[in-house]
Amino acid sequence: MTLSKPADTADLPGVAAKLASVLAEIAAAAQAVGRVPGEVTLVAVSKTHPGPVIAQALDAGHRVFGENRVQEAEGKWPALRTAYPDLVLHLIGPLQRNKVRRAVRLFDVIETIDRLDIARAVAEAGRAEGRVPDVFVQVNTGEEPQKAGVFPEDTDALVAGCRELGLTVRGLMCIPPADEEPSLHFGLLRQIARRNGLDALSMGMSGDFAVAIHFGATLVRVGTAIFGERPAQEE
Repeated sequence: MTLSKPADTADLPGVAAKLASVLAEIAAAAQAVGRVPGEVTLVAVSKTHPGPVIAQALDAGHRVFGENRVQEAEGKWPALRTAYPDLVLHLIGPLQRNKVRRAVRLFDVIETIDRLDIARAVAEAGRAEGRVPDVFVQVNTGEEPQKAGVFPEDTDALVAGCRELGLTVRGLMCIPPADEEPSLHFGLLRQIARRNGLDALSMGMSGDFAVAIHFGATLVRVGTAIFGERPAQEE
């Protein structure tokens, strides 16, 4: 994946121009800390945005996207995958046990494994469907009771359990507390990843991805800066 900005974005449509700008910011953040821009993948977060808006990013050449909800993703991504078969879709929201099999059918990567029973369900569904997504273990670095994710002290056991189930654990994911310095959490996630032999770190969003890249992020998740404000969803 090339994270370089086109020479001139003035004539690009809205989503394509915003995408190019974000990619340029990612490249600059990587270069600022001596990293190769291609080490960092942008996961374009397309939740709540309709297929035609997402297609603008696909037409601009982007191929890695993130969705929060299985049901919403089912309504738009099968058609997009038919048109763009090389796209890669990440689940970045919590996964409920009753939706595991549907998630396995649709997503290439599940970033939100936070307990062993979900990992076991993913492994079983993967065998049944003949496709097993790669997984990330989500770590609740701030130990917030309202937030998904395994606590840091329990992460090693969950990573080991996922591996015993035959899952390919690509790395770790976190969402730092909104009111705390994110670098503390990014540094902690990197430390946990290293002791588990993991290289991939999904951390950093619109407001803090430059800091995350400094601490070794290999995936950053950005939505609004590319697609604009999210449309209101019906209850």
